[in-house]
Amino acid sequence: MVESRGPVAAGPAQAASGLILLTLASGQFLMALDSSVMNVSIATVAADLDTTVTGIQSAITFYTLVMSSLMITGGKIGEILGRKRAFAIGCVVYGCGSLTTSLAQNLTVLLVGWSVLEGVGAALIMPAIVALIATNFDRGARPRAYGLVAAAGAIAVALGPLIGGALTTYASWRWVFAGEVLIVGAILVLTRRLADAPGDRSARLDVVGTVLSALGLGLVVFAVIRSGTWGFVNPKPDAPVWLGLSPVIWLLLAGGLVLLGFAAWERRRRDAGRAILFDPALLRNGVLRAGLVAFLFQYVVLAGVFFTVPLFLSVALGLSAIETGVRILPLSLALLATALGIPKLLPGASPRLVVRAGFLSMCAGIVWLVAVLDADAGAEIVSWPLILAGLGIGALASQLGSVTVSSVPDERSDEVGGVQNSVMFLGSSIGTALAGAVLIAALTTSFLTNVRADPDVPAELTTQAEAELAGGVPFVSDDQLTSALDDAGVPADVTAAVVDANAEARVDGLRSALSLLALLALAALFAARGIPRKQPAAVGGSSSEIY
Repeated sequence: MVESRGPVAAGPAQAASGLILLTLASGQFLMALDSSVMNVSIATVAADLDTTVTGIQSAITFYTLVMSSLMITGGKIGEILGRKRAFAIGCVVYGCGSLTTSLAQNLTVLLVGWSVLEGVGAALIMPAIVALIATNFDRGARPRAYGLVAAAGAIAVALGPLIGGALTTYASWRWVFAGEVLIVGAILVLTRRLADAPGDRSARLDVVGTVLSALGLGLVVFAVIRSGTWGFVNPKPDAPVWLGLSPVIWLLLAGGLVLLGFAAWERRRRDAGRAILFDPALLRNGVLRAGLVAFLFQYVVLAGVFFTVPLFLSVALGLSAIETGVRILPLSLALLATALGIPKLLPGASPRLVVRAGFLSMCAGIVWLVAVLDADAGAEIVSWPLILAGLGIGALASQLGSVTVSSVPDERSDEVGGVQNSVMFLGSSIGTALAGAVLIAALTTSFLTNVRADPDVPAELTTQAEAELAGGVPFVSDDQLTSALDDAGVPADVTAAVVDANAEARVDGLRSALSLLALLALAALFAARGIPRKQPAAVGGSSSEIY
């Protein structure tokens, strides 16, 4: 334990605290960056590697699957080896993956580097970050520490398109991954300052539990990711059909059954006194359960916002990736301000009150955006709503991590870290899928209604559109639609009418998706009733006091 014993010791202790936070926040930043940095450069990467856009999208999907499915296992490995060592090993594996990706000359090498190595590295790093905060900070300092780390992750998601777009435009997408190697090297140098609880070398990894948890989580996350393409229950045109239904519903059922089998297996091993991967009894902890539910809602809404707002800016308004990233920055700055400011200025604030205020602020910001959004709106309309939403996200970040980890003994923080990160990735996948599904459904309905009602659009063209777009109208810009209609030989007056109908439908789709997100943020107010009025005291274990 590092304690301040007077003015002389305060400086070194504060410096140590700052370096520890910098190390862990940098790790979280790096993990989150990879989920968004290449989205704006998919076509460029595909052309460079002589592959398809679908292939690059598959690499991104596989990275998410590997990472999310191995989170619980990664937490257990941290318990066995020690959190600091697992964090360092994860950084090395991740750095090797980034280096391999930066040098990739084909899709296979990209998959090995980005999807497999980086995914495995992230599965070791992220649960270790949660556990290392519990080890290095006492209960009073944890809200600020978790707030900064969570803020670093959200900022990375916002900055990802800006960084990826800038490097792809002015240099090469490969520099994104080369830069990650340098950041990993710096993190490894700083890792030596982290305090650590010794690992339990006598423990053994539950191999069957590892397979069951990875398979169950992987099936669920993959199903959610594919729901936008395949349809949730009824299959979309050209989608595979399993027993008359979309594969998504069957994959979700299979994943749920596998996870139930995993829980039963773990209970059986626990009762027999054998090594387990995760104790399902932890979920009986009401505070932990409430924290995880709040995490799920937070990331559903956050991912939905990060999906819809960039679509409005980049597609509807035609902004570049760099301009889009700049417009989203106010959210990141507001998030950082509250994530750090609330624990510092209001250290005794009620977590339940702060979390509810956070969800209310998110809801208000999204409602504001719905109110000002129209076909003639410019990019400036997103600034204040995003600031309000960012303040809410930061408020949540300042409390939830500390609530979940402090509700269990410190030696179980690895398990909590694994489950917490799995919930976060599941929430992000659900948020993106839900927002996308509602957006496309509303866009399709609005567009077809508009063209039917427009006398400038011939009846035969309306009928053709209804037949060809039954599976959903794509979210495209005016320029893209105009070009496609010109290539099809559609008269100029009809093209203008269709483009106008599409512009109005885009706004309807965005409003519908954002309205759903606002409702979910409002529902989270009631789901947060299980959050305690005071930060829970750490049960058992030990934590270091670093100020």
